[in-house]
Amino acid sequence: MLNRLRAVANQVVETVRSVAGIRAGIEEPLYIVEPLIDDVEIREYGPRIAAQTTLLAGEEDARYAGFHRLAGYIFGANHGRQKIAMIAPVGHQATGDGGQTIAMTAPVAQQSDGDRGWAIRFYMPASWTLETLPIPDDERVELVAVPPETLAVLRFSGNRRPDGVAARTRQLRQALRATGFEPVGEPAAWFYDPPRTLPFRRRNEIAIPIDRSPSGAH
Repeated sequence: MLNRLRAVANQVVETVRSVAGIRAGIEEPLYIVEPLIDDVEIREYGPRIAAQTTLLAGEEDARYAGFHRLAGYIFGANHGRQKIAMIAPVGHQATGDGGQTIAMTAPVAQQSDGDRGWAIRFYMPASWTLETLPIPDDERVELVAVPPETLAVLRFSGNRRPDGVAARTRQLRQALRATGFEPVGEPAAWFYDPPRTLPFRRRNEIAIPIDRSPSGAH
């Protein structure tokens, strides 16, 4: 699937459809993108791997605590004691201790997990597999395989507090209704920049799974 995405990327880079995946030197999961309406686009992602933790807390508290729990994993709280050094928002710099580097990719993802609270994810670089990633020391951190999916994504800057996320989620749902798409999953909020980033420079996104199969194609 990943090779297919790369092949398609080479073919369509000069067309309306384009491939994204590298932002300011920071790795992101590869995807194929197609504009939909206003600030909304359709993205096709291949399979990914994420470090995930679930917290039963308020939205902002879960985001804060989940980030630090997952950061512990990539900073060395794992069976291999493998670390990275982070810069704003994420760096690929080794710590200099001779160990192997785990580079966290953008974005940090947050999604409601029903009665379990909030699921927070760090996506892992494409060079790692479930077999090669070190086992987390913290049993509350799990490594999960994320299957290929098609998402409608709304990008925005500024307010990413719960009220801002809720407003943008409503905006994305309205855009899907206006274009005839049906959601097939729950929305997720994605954050690419640390809190100290000036609001107008932040990259935030709301993503909702949609159906692009032949029966639901548009």
